[in-house]
Amino acid sequence: GDAASYSDVVLARKETPASYHLAVTVDDHLQGITLVTRGEDLFEASHIHRLLQALLGFETPEYAHHPLLLDQTGRRFAKRDHALTLRELRAGGHKPEFLRNLLAEPANLSVFLDSL
Repeated sequence: GDAASYSDVVLARKETPASYHLAVTVDDHLQGITLVTRGEDLFEASHIHRLLQALLGFETPEYAHHPLLLDQTGRRFAKRDHALTLRELRAGGHKPEFLRNLLAEPANLSVFLDSL
């Protein structure tokens, strides 16, 4: 898994001015991000991002990839699937410690989601 193993990576199209790869690379740089934390499903994409950072003269942040969070049915816990958001958890009165403990023990996540 490195950037050379990919065929041509599309960076832009007429209907899509910037690809995900280009957008997150530039966005992370403009925000001064030094640690990128993403799901393990995006591990391979980080090789493309590192290559783009080098080509654009950007500093390369550290990368951390975590196991995917799954709901009680085994489906990805993702915003594109309208999963519960941090904003909704905060509005529900949950403190940051609650979320840290929840994420540290994936089995608790299923129990919590079942109770919603």
